[in-house]
Amino acid sequence: MFTPAGLGYDRAITIFSPDGRLFQVEYAIEAVRRGTTAIGICYKDGVVLVVEKRILDLQEPDSIEKIFKIDNHIGCAIAGLTADARVLIDQARIQCQINLLTYDEPISVKRLTKKVCELKQKYTQYAGVRPFGVSLLIAGVDDVDGPSVYMTDPSGAYWGYYATAIGAGAQSVREILEKEYKKDLSKDEAILLTLKCLKSILDEELDPSKAEIALVDASDKKFKILPPDELKNYVDKL
Repeated sequence: MFTPAGLGYDRAITIFSPDGRLFQVEYAIEAVRRGTTAIGICYKDGVVLVVEKRILDLQEPDSIEKIFKIDNHIGCAIAGLTADARVLIDQARIQCQINLLTYDEPISVKRLTKKVCELKQKYTQYAGVRPFGVSLLIAGVDDVDGPSVYMTDPSGAYWGYYATAIGAGAQSVREILEKEYKKDLSKDEAILLTLKCLKSILDEELDPSKAEIALVDASDKKFKILPPDELKNYVDKL
């Protein structure tokens, strides 16, 4: 009797298919592709994170969390399952404190990303668990690498970027970034570029309730989310 290729190999995380694929990991990546869009950009003196917020008619906008503070100098934006992201973010915050207590210095963005991805990778090889269905854009400014943006994958892989996007509109956003991104962007130029990218993938007009912006500037190395009035000013400029 003919058996479709791949049948049964998606029932356990620890089984490779004959062509070397882990279907559960691929399903987790698909969950990320269906998530809201998040964009990260390094500018000349810092990093910017922008996320799309999908708000239902009766939903409280402030209850939707897509950007999280991890440490004073590091934050992240997510695409995928928010509940999975909270678990990873809690572990990331613990790693920040461990590094501070052990070495008496803030953790670097790259080291923190590696720690998060080590946890993600464990959930791709142990029986009885499933991969985290979320990707993170971890961004910050540190003394080692300066402004940095790293993207993590459900498989536990990570990559550093000058500018990138995750989520449903990632491909369209990357095409715009490839054409218009420059390493010497100012803070305002970087924010306007991310909003332009976000506007291009929305089915309706961009307004401050549909976006959230956070940044870390090298001048103070402090993660902060822009207040609504400041966000509105940038949307009006756009």
